[in-house]
Amino acid sequence: MTAANPTDGQMSLMEHLTELRTRIIRSVIAIFAGAIIAWVFYPQIFDILIEPHCQINGDQGIGQECGLLAISPLEGFSVRLTVVGYGGLALAMPFVLWQVWQFIAPGLYPHEKRYGLVFVALSVLLFASGAWLAYWSLPRALEFLANIGGDDLTNIYRPKEYIGFVTKMMIGFGLGFLFPILLIFLQLLGIVDNAMLRSGRRFAIVGIVALVAVLTPSGDPGTLMALSVPMYLFYEIAILFGWWRARRQAKAGVGAT
Repeated sequence: MTAANPTDGQMSLMEHLTELRTRIIRSVIAIFAGAIIAWVFYPQIFDILIEPHCQINGDQGIGQECGLLAISPLEGFSVRLTVVGYGGLALAMPFVLWQVWQFIAPGLYPHEKRYGLVFVALSVLLFASGAWLAYWSLPRALEFLANIGGDDLTNIYRPKEYIGFVTKMMIGFGLGFLFPILLIFLQLLGIVDNAMLRSGRRFAIVGIVALVAVLTPSGDPGTLMALSVPMYLFYEIAILFGWWRARRQAKAGVGAT
């Protein structure tokens, strides 16, 4: 780290704030660079995002197959900025997560600091898996929402609302799949005790379902189950990690964090 003391790894408050500022600035630069790439490949990204709508609604008779209805001259530009912003964040995520790791690593044991690349790789893989699961479930969610309104409604979506719905679904699932990483690092930092997680299983089930209902805008039972079940499995995985870590520390004679 840029401001760490090489002898004992301790940092003052001002050094922590300086380090945080440095990590944030680097992350913002990376996101901006990713946004430039997303701007260049915007047509291809937009085609991918609109595909679930095409699968369900097909030709809506508004000038092009499975198109969206823009009713404002600035709507196309606004949608492009939205897609580019989220795309830049997605492309920069490995670097941003590495900056997060570099900031929190000084508070860990020396043998735990070696897991930086594992942390970044698993976080990216889990977020991408969650986003893919959301994308996979989008046609079912759109079909459910279309059927709720009845057969007398013609589903012609505006770009802003549709892209917002799709990105919220994918981000919600992606963040949900980061749940085990969060629980593991709360244990590493000593904020959450493994025994607390074990005793809170019943509350966790209710909390996970409630959180998923907030994270996913579709509200259909299929989407709710598609994210709730993996999140609870991740909860159990985090408990297993805490149990394994406690046994390893006991064998090594290391005190708990």
